[in-house]
Amino acid sequence: MSKKIYEVKTIAVEHVTICSNNPFSMVRTKLEGLVSRIDDGIFTLLRYGETARALKELEALPALSIFGFRDHGALLGIAGPRRNSIQYDIGNPLTASKMTKHDISAGLYAPIRVLLREDLHGEVAFEYDRPISMFGQFESQEIDAVATQLDKDLRAVLEEAAA
Repeated sequence: MSKKIYEVKTIAVEHVTICSNNPFSMVRTKLEGLVSRIDDGIFTLLRYGETARALKELEALPALSIFGFRDHGALLGIAGPRRNSIQYDIGNPLTASKMTKHDISAGLYAPIRVLLREDLHGEVAFEYDRPISMFGQFESQEIDAVATQLDKDLRAVLEEAAA
């Protein structure tokens, strides 16, 4: 009996847009003030087996952190005019571990990718795919419970940054 080499699964994903009446730079500054960049020292601790110390530091973290970001608007300069568009990876390592311990494939969606963009008409908005809809494919009550809280935390911080 041979294993499947290639498998495709269709899932329904809910896409969210949170609009802002504020300028792009103000929304970006507000988001980055509300959600701090994660301290990479936590990953160093884990790499060296300091799990108890890393757990203590992870438990002290806020609900969400910025893992990284990319200036997608600068990339557009290759194809035309530069635009305001930043992709963020936002999440929490402890939250991710609470899901991936039930299904390692959930790691594909943690952290969550969030786009802050300004369209051609000057409208500023956040866009992201709802965590509960992405993680729902794993059909796990434990993962769904964590994803539901992540969904609430993410929406709250993005709405606050957009306000």
